Amino acid sequence: MFSIRFVLGICLRKRWVLLLKSPCSLSDLGDTGVPGSAAGTETCLDEPNLPKSTKSGYYRIRPRADREPFLAFCDMSDGGGWTVIQRRSNGKENFNRKWDDYKLGFGEFQGKNDEYWLGNDHIHDLTNLILKMGGKAERVDIKDTFHIFLQDNYRLWFGTYSGNAGDALSGGSNFEDQWSASHRGMQFTTSDKDHDRFLAGNCASENKGGWWFNRCHAANLNGRYYRRGKYSGSHDDGMVWSTWHGMWYSLKYSAMKIRAPFFVDSESGDGENSQGR
Repeated sequence: MFSIRFVLGICLRKRWVLLLKSPCSLSDLGDTGVPGSAAGTETCLDEPNLPKSTKSGYYRIRPRADREPFLAFCDMSDGGGWTVIQRRSNGKENFNRKWDDYKLGFGEFQGKNDEYWLGNDHIHDLTNLILKMGGKAERVDIKDTFHIFLQDNYRLWFGTYSGNAGDALSGGSNFEDQWSASHRGMQFTTSDKDHDRFLAGNCASENKGGWWFNRCHAANLNGRYYRRGKYSGSHDDGMVWSTWHGMWYSLKYSAMKIRAPFFVDSESGDGENSQGR
């Protein structure tokens, strides 16, 4: 299993797992130097090829021996070993893409600020996941299942959440809204492959990006990039985490990162298997 981290912006000096945006530099989010590609490794935590001194950057990884290696950004901050599967930082990359683009991946894989989606096939190979999210001003973690099912249109399944950012993935705290906004059990939808529950239209077309839509969403990190945060329009199509600032505030930065569970936290000494097995 792996750990997944959602970084949604705010720069805090405490240890965090899910953060929400305030003005900051990308240097506050960890070393983002680009030293160049290395020889193929299993994952970003493959210690024989990626020692702890390795800088963050793009490396070819190969989580499955029966598939070709692929390029991914390895984030060596906070103990290292994070594989970045999604990043938004400037709005230069178009995330309003078709099914095959999301399947195979798209974006730039060169500079430290480049935006991309790693690809649903690659994400599937990396996700038998433990979901981790943290709050705004304190350490709040959960450890639970996070699965993407390749043969079922990348259907998403995850466990419970705790934290002070709100449970947007489960549709928020309003029970009446959860049946139409929760992302649990949803298949992946793009503008040309409609697997959502919105009978009157296509959520990906309305919200400008592929995602695990219901009818339609409470969270969407692949939505339209708005530079001023607050926005208005005919659809709530921004980069949204609704339980933080609502549906009409678009995040300025997001990153989705995964890491194998046998790491030891560089600050606390904690790890997923620190209590033994």
